[in-house]
Amino acid sequence: MFQVIAYYKFTPILDPEKFCDAHKGLCQSLTLKGRVYIAAEGINGTVAGSAENISIYKDRLLAIAGFSETQFKMHSCQDIPFDRLIVKTRPEIVSLKAPIPLNPQEDTAPFLSPAEWRKMLESDQDFVLLDVRNECETRIGHFEKAVLPPLDNFFDFPKWLDENPLNKDKKVLMYCTGGIRCEKFSALMKKKGFQDVNQLQGGILNYAEQEGGAHFKGKCFVFDDRMSVPVDPSQTEPISRCEISGVPCDTYINCANMVCNKLFLCSREAAIAMQGCCSEACRQTPTRRPLQIDKLYIPFRRWYKYFETKGDVLNSLKDA
Repeated sequence: MFQVIAYYKFTPILDPEKFCDAHKGLCQSLTLKGRVYIAAEGINGTVAGSAENISIYKDRLLAIAGFSETQFKMHSCQDIPFDRLIVKTRPEIVSLKAPIPLNPQEDTAPFLSPAEWRKMLESDQDFVLLDVRNECETRIGHFEKAVLPPLDNFFDFPKWLDENPLNKDKKVLMYCTGGIRCEKFSALMKKKGFQDVNQLQGGILNYAEQEGGAHFKGKCFVFDDRMSVPVDPSQTEPISRCEISGVPCDTYINCANMVCNKLFLCSREAAIAMQGCCSEACRQTPTRRPLQIDKLYIPFRRWYKYFETKGDVLNSLKDA
């Protein structure tokens, strides 16, 4: 049995490159796999390893000045859902590309605990419930009655906010997978004059641990080989459908046409029938990869490349 932890911390890092080199050495010494992004604004990572080594890693990170309050979301798993270790620096630990300077440590919105969040959802108060994840994530799971912007990248949200004006005097409740995107986007909303912005502390993953699946439909998308995790273990029926056959389905694959490479929902039966392609045109193309059905549903490494080519910084590691 192994453990996977997701975490982030906004705290100043004076020399990100030096910090990155030391941190990579720590992860390698503990034989961890996963992804860790480091920037002047902090750290964002998801790593997996033995329970003993994960415990050591957490203690080492918490002992670093500025990181003592880092919170971890943890899951147990039978296999490590990463094939390698990546530790690198980035301009931002989650890429919003905001048009104005933001300091999530100072500007972020107040937090609602999972219990407070659930109480708010069950109240008769008037508010906007905003999901700040990508569309591929929201399609397989989201809170009931949430606004689900049809966006591919987190850095598209500033433009979406400008083009879809919300009432700045109305209460806003926002959530993401683990909290990091809310910290940044809520800071931007406050800078733009929103008066009552609130965020779910620890995101969907923390809510699932403490409140189960109340008011959440479907599963929570995660950016590793697990692909999704249940919020309510008793809820197994997908809320989304295969884009080929229309049957209930919450599993993504990449189109086998290497020129297309579209990320789409596809059942196993439809994947076989279409030879892994999203359309008949792609199925007929000479650039189609041979179908390897046993490997088709362990595709995260291809997903990772797909999102990197689109410029997204894998937001819900993320999302820690």
